[in-house]
Amino acid sequence: MRVGVFGAGGRIGAQLIKSLQGNPRWELAAALVSPHSPLVGTQVAGCGVEYRLFEASTHEKTCDVIVDFSKPAASLSLQQAMGAKRIPVVIGTTGFSDDEDRLLTGYARHRPMLVSANFARGFEVFRLAAGRLAASLADGEAVITETYHARKKNEPSGTSRLLAGLIRQERSRANGVAMPEVPIVVHREGDVVGINEAQFDIGSAEILLSYRVNTLAAYAEGALIAAEWLVSRAPPSGRFSLADTLSSSLSD
Repeated sequence: MRVGVFGAGGRIGAQLIKSLQGNPRWELAAALVSPHSPLVGTQVAGCGVEYRLFEASTHEKTCDVIVDFSKPAASLSLQQAMGAKRIPVVIGTTGFSDDEDRLLTGYARHRPMLVSANFARGFEVFRLAAGRLAASLADGEAVITETYHARKKNEPSGTSRLLAGLIRQERSRANGVAMPEVPIVVHREGDVVGINEAQFDIGSAEILLSYRVNTLAAYAEGALIAAEWLVSRAPPSGRFSLADTLSSSLSD
């Protein structure tokens, strides 16, 4: 599978390149960065690929899929530059506004697109378990807690927002009324890669679900596994989630 990495100069982008170089199933086809990146024109260590800007006509022929870990504005610019090209895209970028998210869905009319706030392996099962508990214990109180490295912005991550939204949705459905937003507690500590917790307090008992990511490789490898599904199993257009890949694998 020939992979173009968009946001190749970032932390996850660099890890994606490392993961691609370490697996014979995958090939780094393009390392794509923004026009202002100092990496433009330099060579990726360990291979003959240079950091370049995205070119629709070129990368349609050289990439089987593009994996995007960038920023919302850059991600949408990529989609616009792709036009009607049918290159599959995996998006791990977070922070899209509601309007920006709707724009993404519109671009998915032209190509298969898989979007997730967290690609680490096993996270989707964790997310589904949190949703199931929220529906079953709708009379309890729920809190989301996250811990990430000290360099990360001191605001809720896309993962925590995703979990909080899911839990609120399930509790509202079970109670038949709109429930309040689920609070998110944010911690920043040292070099912690990622810890996400969903806590359910039902008075006489308490349930705590915890998901811990040990290395950045978990995000990169999970995104590449999702890319394999998108390339080989997805329809030629449409927006998909990790739940789609899990449902597909369970039905095999």
